[in-house]
Parts: sequence; structure tokens; C-alpha cells
Amino acid sequence: MLLLAHTGIALGAAVLVTGALKKGSFLKKIEDGAVETRRPFPEQVLPLPIRPLRRISSWLTTLGKYVDIRLLFIGALLPDIIDKPLGHLFFRETLSNGRIFAHTLLFFIIIALIGLYLYRSRSQLWLLVITFGTLVHLVLDQMWQEHQTLLWPVFGFAFPRGDITDWIQNTLKTLLSNPAVYIPELIGAGIIIWFAWFLLRRKKVLAFITRGEI
Repeated sequence: MLLLAHTGIALGAAVLVTGALKKGSFLKKIEDGAVETRRPFPEQVLPLPIRPLRRISSWLTTLGKYVDIRLLFIGALLPDIIDKPLGHLFFRETLSNGRIFAHTLLFFIIIALIGLYLYRSRSQLWLLVITFGTLVHLVLDQMWQEHQTLLWPVFGFAFPRGDITDWIQNTLKTLLSNPAVYIPELIGAGIIIWFAWFLLRRKKVLAFITRGEI
């Protein structure tokens, strides 16, 4: 997967999780008496196609109250941010592989455990947000098909050697010809466009970029 699929689908997944929690008791208990919800129009009088959009937008608003979505985007790209420079530049002669340390289950478990510790001991949620984005990245990359990398170092400390010759050209060719790549990219692009429209409508683009506010 590429940038739009990773970031867009991670955001979409986080919004859906927020909606599921909001329907349950977890977020309701937190919000009772703390957040006042104002609806300019009763939902019952809205056209049917608009109601789901309003509901999803409210989930996004709730998500933004608790987490910095910029961190979610960083987490969604983190495995590539770490592994692409390492595998393509520093270990080009020995590995030539952009899926190494940060694409492993071990890496995910380590940051998840540290994130849980920070949340329990200091009520800091930021690393768990990054961890969620990283999990979505590994799922979208279908890392279960690369068990030697995913389960490293169970099968040894060596990573599979790749071939990054004409990497950019091959990536573009795959993007244009492989449905498993371009369909998630289109879905991610749609979500990112919707999110950008959400920020524009609220005049929050600069606030989001500088402070993470939506």
C-alpha cells in the first residue's frame, strides 16, 4: 500500500471504532455532563442520505476530542518511515528490502506495551494512537503473507532480501495495474478528501496542521 491507503483507511478505521465505542457505554460515560451536543436540525427531519454523513462526522468530531489525528497519520506511515530509508539506503547492499524491523510483530508489541504503560501510569494516549495506525499499516500490507518478516526473529535474524531496482517505476506500474493496490488507494483518497472537506467546512485547516484541532 501507498500513502493515501495507509493514512485514509487508518483514519476511517479509527472513526468506525469511535462510533462503536460511542454507541456503547464507554464514551457516553465520559461525555455525560462534559460535552454539550448541539444539533442545528433534528436528525429525524434530515434527508436519509445526509443522516449517515452527520453521524460519521460526529464520530470524527468525538475522535478529535480525545486524540491527535496527526499522530494517527504518523503511526499509519511509521513502518515505512523507519524501514524504507533503512532497507533502501543504509542496508541497500545487504537487504534491499523496505519491510524489515518496523514491519515485524515484535515492533508492534513493543510500542503497544510502552503505549499501555504510558496510558496507565501517566494517562498519555499518544503512543497508543500511533500503535493503532501501525497496526492498520501491517494489516494493509498483508504482512501475514510474509511470515519470516512478521514473526522475526522466530525464523532467524536475517530478513528476506529484496530487489529495489527501478523501485519507483515498479511501484507506479503496480499502482495502475493491480486492484489490490489501487482500490485501497482510491478508498483512502476518498476518506482523505472527505476529511479535508470536513476541515475546510469548519475552517480548521490551519488549526489542524499546527495544533491538531478539528
